[in-house]
Amino acid sequence: MARVLRLSKSPERGVRDMAKFLLENGRVKGVLTLREVGENGAVGYSLISSADELEHARPLYPLMPVNSGKWLSLLTLRQAATEPIAVVLRPCELRAFVELVKRQQGSTDNLLLISSTCGGVYPLEMALGDNVEANLAQYWEAVKQGEVIPGIRPACKACDQFVPYTADIIVSLLGNKDIDRETVMLLNTDRGEKFVEGMSGQFAEEAIDSAAVERIRSQRETEKQRLFDEAEIRNLGIDELNKAFSKCIGCHNCSKVCPICYCHLCFFDSEASEHDAVYYATQLERRGSVEAFPDTIFYHLVRLSHVSTSCVGCGMCSDVCPASIPLWAISLRVAESVQKAYGYLPGKDMEEGLPLTTFRPEEFAAVG
Repeated sequence: MARVLRLSKSPERGVRDMAKFLLENGRVKGVLTLREVGENGAVGYSLISSADELEHARPLYPLMPVNSGKWLSLLTLRQAATEPIAVVLRPCELRAFVELVKRQQGSTDNLLLISSTCGGVYPLEMALGDNVEANLAQYWEAVKQGEVIPGIRPACKACDQFVPYTADIIVSLLGNKDIDRETVMLLNTDRGEKFVEGMSGQFAEEAIDSAAVERIRSQRETEKQRLFDEAEIRNLGIDELNKAFSKCIGCHNCSKVCPICYCHLCFFDSEASEHDAVYYATQLERRGSVEAFPDTIFYHLVRLSHVSTSCVGCGMCSDVCPASIPLWAISLRVAESVQKAYGYLPGKDMEEGLPLTTFRPEEFAAVG
């Protein structure tokens, strides 16, 4: 059984009202959430300290301008929050932040973590014009039914980790038949219960519908395998990877938006990775031709090795790739293989050590 708070209003309004309650009652000093930016319907992450400004907040808007786990890491890197802050983020963003905290790249101190059972987000290109707004009715109807939503990021269609394990408060969205008129909040921790104590609403003890969760998870798993086949991601041998990355233009956008890539200066963006004229002349003499970006496959292999244990499958890499390489599928396929080998699910447990820093003698049984 879980402690549940029910509000007689839609989830977007319910989360805004909860945030307003927290601010007006001095429970938090600020709220980090998506809000409207300008007058053209654009949204961006903002830290809000005024209850009136919360009227412009869009906490459950199905768009991810950045993976906010990375933004939250930067916000708390040099110093943990000194006053309580409520943070509204999606499960993959929360899991990414947990992985960064484990790497001493941020702190959860004084953060009230609010997330939801996630239906996914639309690609960034749909933010142009009113394309997201035009699809909101279809989006929320599919969320209500717990179905895969047409048009969202492929990574979201394939995501079977849509429950935010480490959130203090979980907004139940997927499969909630009354989502048009009711907000259901699972108070997942004692901290979550304490912060909303005294808020108007109906408190109860209810069991989480595990059957519905497993039905949606099975549906997402089936969709993931279909998308892998569609993207021709199978064995991922060197020939397959060479083919996939042959379109790469060397922009490194994928590493810049990836929440798990946190180095202040990537080796591949430094002078150490640059080749002089002698290198190109030597390659021409030996091979008769030379690629404009000779280290493309090396870059991608190194990046895969760096992020594979902690990739959360957010899909930011594919969303910003100008060459339309199915990076989400390649990263997720590699990540799942590595994570399965270590028995590790990134971001699920704050106390669980990172695989590459944890010694377990039984891991070496297979190699004698």
